[in-house]
Amino acid sequence: MSETLRITTLDNGLRIISDEMSNVETASAGVWIDAGARFEAQNVNGVSHMLEHMTFKGTRKRSAQAIAEEIEDVGGHINAYTSRENTAYYAKVLKDDLGLAVDMVADLVQNATLDEEELERERGVILQEINQAQDTPDDVVFDLFQDACFPDQALGRPVLGTLDGVGQMPRTDIMAYMNDHYRTGDMVLSAAGNFQHDQLLELANTHFAQGPSKSIGDTQDPAKYVGGDIRESRDTEQVQLLMGFEGFSYHDDEFYAASVMSMLFGGGMSSRLFQEVREKRGLVYSVYSFVSAYADTGVFGIYAGTGENDVKELIPVVCDEIGKLDQNVSAEELNRAKAQLKSSILMSLESTSSRAEQMARQLMIFGRPIPPEEAVAKIEAVDTGAIQTVAARIFQGTPTVAALGPISNVEDFAKIEARLN
Repeated sequence: MSETLRITTLDNGLRIISDEMSNVETASAGVWIDAGARFEAQNVNGVSHMLEHMTFKGTRKRSAQAIAEEIEDVGGHINAYTSRENTAYYAKVLKDDLGLAVDMVADLVQNATLDEEELERERGVILQEINQAQDTPDDVVFDLFQDACFPDQALGRPVLGTLDGVGQMPRTDIMAYMNDHYRTGDMVLSAAGNFQHDQLLELANTHFAQGPSKSIGDTQDPAKYVGGDIRESRDTEQVQLLMGFEGFSYHDDEFYAASVMSMLFGGGMSSRLFQEVREKRGLVYSVYSFVSAYADTGVFGIYAGTGENDVKELIPVVCDEIGKLDQNVSAEELNRAKAQLKSSILMSLESTSSRAEQMARQLMIFGRPIPPEEAVAKIEAVDTGAIQTVAARIFQGTPTVAALGPISNVEDFAKIEARLN
């Protein structure tokens, strides 16, 4: 572990991790919580995201306006996000204002009042956010894809929730979820920047002494990838297409090889997909592959946006490129993909906010921070044989196809499946 990186666990279970960066003038601090969309029962789908919104609408110490003004008075900014496996609240400030940053994120996660009048007002804002997402085809197709990968499971439901569910969710359900999941035993306080660990520890002892501490344990259901076909006809200019397979969890030994394969296959302008589908054939504006990893499973996916007629050519080309992955991988393209992954890791170390997030997520997932040199070594260890092994393991599984738009020319699922086999 780096000499600048330190970890402390308080008696109430709060894990604190810091990385001192003495050459910067800023500090980033945030709280990451083991609570996200896959922790939700079906009747409260969207509650994690609603709670994230509502924390900013007022606490026992601050009004919504005071939250915004106090952080901006010092030139800082504060934000939050909800994902499928965690929720984060984070702030970036000048180094002398770290105390305010920790105070504010602690206040948000421990003292939200969930005022009834504010809830009804913010409910309308969230419904507008859902409507906006529904008007964005490439957002919708990803929700369709997730649903087809993990049907009738929390991991397959939308992070934002649904119009009906969010429109009717009572304050009591949001409060119950907060009481169950916003516990210091399920939190990581992570900070990076120009400060001392003991300074952060003192702030943590000051601002996280209250509230429920003991974790109620892992309440997420084990995920089961299913796969299949899901399509929605819409009057749009483009077909939004996603194809995917079951991938790997963060803990899988082949996670790094899968990440290198994805970069090689569709991770940049030099990737196979970009060169073959866009540069040589002009079938798309946007095409890429991606790896989505979770605690116990994952997804490897391919996205493309294309014209109604071009999709007839696109799908066979993508299937052909998939078929080539376990047959020939050149040393040149392998080294290029590894260089891109390594640079993304090392470049992120220059940002205090990226460091804080990276440390928090690693502590939550692996129970320890992963040294950059360890991650780089694992990337370097990926060879052509590893790429072929991973490709064979992924692409022998049941595919998932999600399509949205003018879909009349999208091949039948059985035909796509036959091409892939």
